[in-house]
Amino acid sequence: MGILSCPLSSHTAEREESHSQSNQSDSSTSLSSQSSLPSLPSLHPTSSQRKHPTAATHRCVSTLKGHSSPVFSLCLNGNSLFSGSSDKEIRLWDPDPQTSTVVATGKGAVKSLLVLNDKLFSAHQDHKIRVWRIDGEKTCHHHPRRRTQYKCLATLPTLNDRLTSLLSAGNYVEVRRHKKATWVHHVDTVSALAISKDGSQLYSASWDRSFKVWRTSDFKCLESVCRAHDDAINAIVLSSDGTYVYTGSADRKIKVWRKKKGEKRHANVETLDKHKSAVNALAISGDGSVLFSGACDRSVVVWERDGGAMVVVGALRGHTKAILCLAVVGDLLISGSADRTVRVWRREEGRMYSCLSVCEGHKGPVKCLTAVIDGDINPGSCGDGSSCLVYSGSLDYDIKVWKILLPFV
Repeated sequence: MGILSCPLSSHTAEREESHSQSNQSDSSTSLSSQSSLPSLPSLHPTSSQRKHPTAATHRCVSTLKGHSSPVFSLCLNGNSLFSGSSDKEIRLWDPDPQTSTVVATGKGAVKSLLVLNDKLFSAHQDHKIRVWRIDGEKTCHHHPRRRTQYKCLATLPTLNDRLTSLLSAGNYVEVRRHKKATWVHHVDTVSALAISKDGSQLYSASWDRSFKVWRTSDFKCLESVCRAHDDAINAIVLSSDGTYVYTGSADRKIKVWRKKKGEKRHANVETLDKHKSAVNALAISGDGSVLFSGACDRSVVVWERDGGAMVVVGALRGHTKAILCLAVVGDLLISGSADRTVRVWRREEGRMYSCLSVCEGHKGPVKCLTAVIDGDINPGSCGDGSSCLVYSGSLDYDIKVWKILLPFV
């Protein structure tokens, strides 16, 4: 475990097949790359439209080594970073000194991480969600600088949910052909997590084609939307006001869900189907008006809310292989790809977007991202001359930390 200087060499991406929950074989793979979307306009400004400098200065400030398997998930908690990998480990990286400790170990690859107050939620390949109590002070007696492992507060669904659901035949739903399970259970990998703005509800998406809603106070399962898609769900995000839920799937579709006042269940109010390959990642702007989606077609599609509907604006092109992850910080969009690069985008005038930086150095596909504005700057935007830190996790087992210095305009 430690830090290595970051080599700035470019690489081509390796191919790795993704999971498809369907009983029939599926040719789509999350790391494979398919043709781009020629029908969508490119949102890159021409030289005549570009009024200001668009290049940002970037450098890799460190490479975090400690995982012995691909890094699937990242999550910031103040100055500390949590990372999850395919070997079931969750590591905590301290900023000073920049070292890591295994603080939790699940029973399946860690696909998603999320922090709420003193709790860490982790989604796993064993179909479970685990809740850990974050203890920042407790250290190992024999190694004062090493934290002890976090206590697992709950495994979702909880025992109470499981026992209650067993009592009635009406609680069983068909999850596959000739196979049923209680509605509180995910029956395949839990691929993504999201939290409501007030922190009262946790959303989980799964390769079993469903998404579920959990109460964070007692971890009770409140709702399950079964058969939400025709294939595995890879991503889930919420609008800032909690009105809309967006799910992205290997069935090439993004679905918009809403629970109207007085209703108990989310209903599908819109389906966005411009992608021609599996949707791997979603991200949403701070005000909830812009949705970004990444897929195997190498394009980041930009959607904007126009009245009550989402309309496609165009596509951001530049990656040479599948888009695997997206993150939004301030007014920046960060994208990671199977082409082993991280790109930083910023919106300009007239719905145009400039690629400010292309960060090269990973030796494998970039699977997860998180970012934070660097220093004491308004968290709502990345101002001129400010900087941000981007963390990228890869199938090469490494986490890289990039410092992006934004240009003055």
